This record gives sequence, C-alpha cells and structure tokens, in this order.
Amino acid sequence: MQYRFLLFLTNCQSVYQTAQAHPIQPTVKFPEVPFDLPEFSMEHWAAVHVLEDAEIDINRIDITESFTAVDLYEFNATDAKLFALDNKILIDLTRIKKEEYAFPLPGAKLLSEYAGRRVRHTGVDLKVARKDTVLAAFDGIVRISRSNPTYGNVVVIHHYNGLETLYSHNTKNLVKVGERVKAGQAIATTGQTGRASTDHLHFETRINGQHFNPNLIFNFQTQELNDKTLLCVKSGNKVLVQHVDPFPAQTITAYNNNRQQTESGTM
Repeated sequence: MQYRFLLFLTNCQSVYQTAQAHPIQPTVKFPEVPFDLPEFSMEHWAAVHVLEDAEIDINRIDITESFTAVDLYEFNATDAKLFALDNKILIDLTRIKKEEYAFPLPGAKLLSEYAGRRVRHTGVDLKVARKDTVLAAFDGIVRISRSNPTYGNVVVIHHYNGLETLYSHNTKNLVKVGERVKAGQAIATTGQTGRASTDHLHFETRINGQHFNPNLIFNFQTQELNDKTLLCVKSGNKVLVQHVDPFPAQTITAYNNNRQQTESGTM
C-alpha cells in the first residue's frame, strides 16, 4: 500500500513537471481586420506586429540622405527611394513620442490657413513676434537653407518619416545644408523676408515634392500632433494624403492588450 502511494505521488510530480515545462497556451483573439482598406492584408498586420516586437521604428523609412544640385535648389524635388517598393506610405502619428516632434512656432496665432483666402496658399501662416525662434518639427536632414525671391530666407528639412517641412520668411536661417537636426531644435528666426506683408512664419508640409494640408499633421488650435495615421498614395505624379482609421498600430495595440489580458488570466 505504501509502495502504491509513493508511485502515485511520483506520477503526480511527473505530470506537474510536464505541465510546467509545456504550459497550455491561451487562445488569442486577433482583432478584426478593417476590410474597408483592401490594399492591406492580414500578412501586413502580422509584419508590422513583428516589427513592433523587435522595437523597430516603423515610422523611420529609407530616404535619400545625400542631395544632388537639383535637390538643393528645387523646393518640389522628389525622393526616388520613397515609393520605390510600393505606391503607399503609412505614417502613424500616434506612434510618435512627445520628444520626437515639436510645434514649429509655440504660442503662435494662425494668420492664414492652407489654401485659405489665397487659393494658391501652399502652407499656413503663423504669427508671433519678430525674430521669434522657429523649431524643427521632426528629426531630419536640412535639404535647403538659402534665400529665395518669394520665400525669403527659407529652410527645408527632409525627415526620416518621409515627410518634408518648409519654414520661410525668416530673418535668419540657423542651420546649413546637410546638417542633421532634432525635433525641437532651433533652425531659424521669424521675419518678413521675401514676399511677406508682416513678420510671420510660413510653414509647409510636403511629401515627395508635393505640398499638402499641414492640418493633417498638426492641430493648430492645441498645437499638438494629430492622433491619426496618414495614408500617402502615389498615383502618377500626384500623392494623395489623407487620414485613415484604424491603422495597423492601433490594431496591434488592441491585439497586445488582448494578449496581455489573456496571459494574465483576465479573459
């Protein structure tokens, strides 16, 4: 009888050790794929999830970092690397951390909207005081820093997320071509150079040489980054830029929350 009891305990211990070594994996429910965006497949979500787990910045893409004479002159110069692999680029603004962006002119008043009172207005006008400090919106490389009859003293920054930002009518440019800048770094002081009727900053957002509405990037009332994702689709020589919701990162966040709840036994 004692022998059978010891055998029973031994078998129980063996089962316990096996269970510890090979625990039953909880079932994870993957969030529903938003099929209203047919150009993105389930494989795309999975690939982005792998990137997130590897702690790779999916907003940093391959861009041109050495510039030709044309790049240094043309404001609408294109980047051959941007749409080389696909005609779509996704920029998830929700994944950009607080220290990775800056409003270009903190405390400024919005003077003129994109394509506002002037149909061909290619950016927004921001007003504060003369010689106020202009900040780089994101990390990047200075592509243009020179004077222009229309823009006056102008700076163009090529960003690692594929975007470009333009800052013009400056009293003085504080950065040089080829210089790598960080978000929030001082790059110029406001002024009235070029075709400007008052001291202000003219601010543009561009992708592959094409300007688009800066309101897609910044909320100019709160002066914060929009809690959105940009879908940029190249069609011929044009690029369509619009908000999409949801985006893989949001799906991934839901997935990770689901997984954590499952693993903690709360589901």
